[in-house]
Amino acid sequence: MNNCCEPSVPQPDSSFETFARPVADWQARLMASLTRSVQASDQNLGHLEEAILHWTRDLERKLLEEAAQKKADQSPPVCPVCGHKLSRRTRDQERTFHSRFGPVTVKRLRGWCRRCAAWRFPADHALGLSDTGGASPSVQEMAALTVSKMPVQEASAVIERLTGVKLPPATLDREARRQGQRADQQRTQLDEQMRTVQGAGQMLPRPQAPLTLVIELDAWNIRERDDWGHSTQKRAAGQEPSRWHWVYGGTCFRLDQRVTSAGGRARILSCGTVMTRSGVAGLREQLFAEAQRHGLAQAAKVLVVADGAVWIWNLPGDRFAQAQQRLDYYHASQHLWAVAHALHPEAEVAARAWVQPLLKKLKGGRVTALLNDLRTLAKRLRKKKRAAVQAEVAYLESHRERMDYAAARRNGEPQGSGAMESTCRQYQCRFKRPGQFWSCAGDEGLMCLETFWRNDRWQLLFPHILHGDPRKN
Repeated sequence: MNNCCEPSVPQPDSSFETFARPVADWQARLMASLTRSVQASDQNLGHLEEAILHWTRDLERKLLEEAAQKKADQSPPVCPVCGHKLSRRTRDQERTFHSRFGPVTVKRLRGWCRRCAAWRFPADHALGLSDTGGASPSVQEMAALTVSKMPVQEASAVIERLTGVKLPPATLDREARRQGQRADQQRTQLDEQMRTVQGAGQMLPRPQAPLTLVIELDAWNIRERDDWGHSTQKRAAGQEPSRWHWVYGGTCFRLDQRVTSAGGRARILSCGTVMTRSGVAGLREQLFAEAQRHGLAQAAKVLVVADGAVWIWNLPGDRFAQAQQRLDYYHASQHLWAVAHALHPEAEVAARAWVQPLLKKLKGGRVTALLNDLRTLAKRLRKKKRAAVQAEVAYLESHRERMDYAAARRNGEPQGSGAMESTCRQYQCRFKRPGQFWSCAGDEGLMCLETFWRNDRWQLLFPHILHGDPRKN
């Protein structure tokens, strides 16, 4: 029964009955198991670890259940959404959820919020439980991290093996989707903050030296279940079902964060990544927010590096109008190789010998001389070969101001967009496995989770990881 004179929320007891209960039986079984492993000649340290994990799991589960109940009991009877006092309150509403140590059940208060016109469970909010999911925050994180890295079936088996938590693939899939949607919403909020003074808290510390900000862009295809089950009907109507769609990506980093390894390979110490299915417009807004975090407003120079796709070079003019632009060197060299193969279609050695001097001019920044050589060559050719050379000349001419590779070497700047291409490939290793199809909402959510992880913002989704080390508390 509820009444307006119900006593205030009781303060939690600092003692835990789990520790006070007899543990002799548990201790005896653990010691017996450890003794057997110690004495067995065919068992090693791994067997000892498994024994301790197995025999302590139930004790940990009981301790978590008691602590969760204490936290539920002290949750005030107010709406966690609007803060309004709840009415028609009833207690002892049970809820069981998956935890790191097994299923845990708590009893909590339920009340009606007149302002929200909804039933509320304040303890669920205090414990970090979602309205519909049945997983603790730690298990929510497991679902988000593993499914963003591997297929659901594999993730289910890996979680059970490493943690003992049994999450059927269907349950794991639902939880991962829920976390992906939450990540998408939080990313939007963070990007919107970058348009206000609140965004200052997300920005990296400003370096002492003048800042050069490098932005790289690229795109790749993902397969989705468009019109799934209706392919035959669409083809009969003369419409080929659409399956492949563009994913747009970008990365930004400060030039001082780009170093060279002992083996001579360029390596980026810290960068911000954007990957989205929301089109060029979505990429533009997300990348602009990411660039702001990395010091766009303070940058003495902004450099955009990418391949020759038209959409790419339309984007900088909108958000990065003052940026210097550079065509990826490898992409530019491919167009010279195209001419070489047109001239020597069946002689690779001759093609290589012909193209090497032109590649040297390209790398040396002698673009005018290179284009003059190609124009002179085209005049001596006929029909098909002339058309092939003229097409490549027109392409390279359109990017004349973006091929300053000699200046790039002098300034220690990237000549190509290898960092972005590598990032796209790493995403594809998850999303383009054989037999996999996606929905737009599904792939966007998982990409968002992966991006939070890569950008070192995982703790914004799962703040409990900041308190994993008791020495930090």
